[in-house]
Amino acid sequence: MNGPSYTIRTMTRAEVDETLDRAAAEGWNPGLHDALPFHLADPAGFLAGVADGRMVASLSAVRYGHRFGFIGLYIVDAAARGRGYGWALWQAGMARLDGAVIGLDGVVARQDDYRSCGFETAHRNIRYRAGPGTVPGPGRDVAGVTVVDARTVPFDVLLDLDAPVFPARRAAFLAAWLTMPGTTALVALRDGRAVGFGAVRPCREGAKIGPLVAPDAAVAAHLLSVLAAAAPDGPLFLDLPEVNRPAVALAEGLGMVPMFETARMYRGPAPALALERVFGITTFELG
Repeated sequence: MNGPSYTIRTMTRAEVDETLDRAAAEGWNPGLHDALPFHLADPAGFLAGVADGRMVASLSAVRYGHRFGFIGLYIVDAAARGRGYGWALWQAGMARLDGAVIGLDGVVARQDDYRSCGFETAHRNIRYRAGPGTVPGPGRDVAGVTVVDARTVPFDVLLDLDAPVFPARRAAFLAAWLTMPGTTALVALRDGRAVGFGAVRPCREGAKIGPLVAPDAAVAAHLLSVLAAAAPDGPLFLDLPEVNRPAVALAEGLGMVPMFETARMYRGPAPALALERVFGITTFELG
C-alpha cells in the first residue's frame, strides 16, 4: 500500500453523517436523516479508512444477526484512489461479515469486480423518478382497505410485514427509519388486518418512497398515492426490484421514468424473499 500511514477503524456517529455527505456528492441522494437509523442498525458496522488523521475511505458492513450482512457506502476519495486503501477497507468489511450471507446493491460499473469476489446477481433494481406533483393523489379507494399512521399499529405487526421481504429481523433500524423527522409512514389495513406498509422521507433532492410493501398492485398503488401526497416538494423517487413486474407497471403507469439501476448481489445462497410484495426497496445502502 502506497502513501501515508493508513488505519481502519469503526466510524464515530459524526463520521456516519460525513459519509452520507460524501454519498450525496457521489449523486446517491441519501435521505436528510438516514444516518441515525443506519448507525442504529449496527453501530460497529461502519468502517473508516484513515490516512494522516483524515477519513479518506468508507464502507458499511452491517450485520443483521449472525446469518446476514449487507455492504454499502463504499467510497474512496478521488485523490486517494489507486493506493490500495479501498481494497484494504473492503477486505476488513468482508472479514467482519465472515460466516454470513452478504448482500449488496452494485452499480453497473462495479458488478464485475463484485463477481470476482464471489458475489452473484439475484436481480436488477431500478430507480424511478417522477417530477414534482406528477404522481396523482389518492383516488378511488381499494375495497376493504384503509390507510393509517404506522405509529398507531403495534410495532411487532410492522416487523411481521417486513419479515417476508428482508432476510433478517431489523427492529432497531426499522423503528428509527419509520420515525425520522419529516417521514410519513403508513400501514394499509384490509378489513382491519395489516397487509402492507410504506414510508416517504425527505432527501437531499426531493423525497424517496421506501419501503413499499403490499400484497398486490392495487394496495401498493393506494399506499403510494397517499405517500406521494404527503411527500415534501420536489421530485419523487422509488427504487424497486425489476423482477416484480406489477411494480414496474405501477411506476411506469404513473409516468415515473427509470434513471438508474443496480444489481442486488449476494455472496452465499440468495435469500428466499417475497419480492412480489416489494413495490419499493427501503434503501440501496443497507438493503
